Amino acid sequence: MKSSAPLFMTFFTVSVILMHGRCDEEIRRPRRLAQILGFSWENCGKPDDPAVLKVLKLSPDPITIPGDLTASASGSTSVALVSPLSVNVTLEKEVAGIWVKIPCVEEIGSCHYPDGCEILNQLIPPGQDCPEPLHTYGLPCHCPFKAGDYSLPQSDFYVPNIDLPFWLTNGNYRVQGLLGSAGKELGCLKVSLTIHSG
Repeated sequence: MKSSAPLFMTFFTVSVILMHGRCDEEIRRPRRLAQILGFSWENCGKPDDPAVLKVLKLSPDPITIPGDLTASASGSTSVALVSPLSVNVTLEKEVAGIWVKIPCVEEIGSCHYPDGCEILNQLIPPGQDCPEPLHTYGLPCHCPFKAGDYSLPQSDFYVPNIDLPFWLTNGNYRVQGLLGSAGKELGCLKVSLTIHSG
């Protein structure tokens, strides 16, 4: 069986920076463009962590928000991932050459999420089809995620306009997501990027 745990961890981690913002259209502000430049990632867990991302490719560089994004990914998990699935996120911003940890403010920043499965249920209510392209490829978007390999072929996405918090604007960022269950580390992903907003 296929598992989307590594992709879940990747997009959950990146969403801490971007997707917890509000769409500008919802609050009727003028659109402004943002760009993500220099996106890079690496596994940061132990060699025997069960959830591992093997490939993640995003293009173009820079990624324009709002705009189109092409992504492909592959990874695996050797254990089933079940609720509660904790996610510890550490978000840092480079300030005058020093990396400063951003505290957790309104569930954005360096936060502990006790159950990523519950967050998925809030984003995509149980019983609702998984969003494209997961639905097309028959990939799950809810816990439990069965052990196995996962592959998302090159797919196109549209990234909507997002209203970023005032403190999450221009700069270099590092974000680390640590996935765990029952006190055990299951996987770790580190992402680096630059945000430029106009």
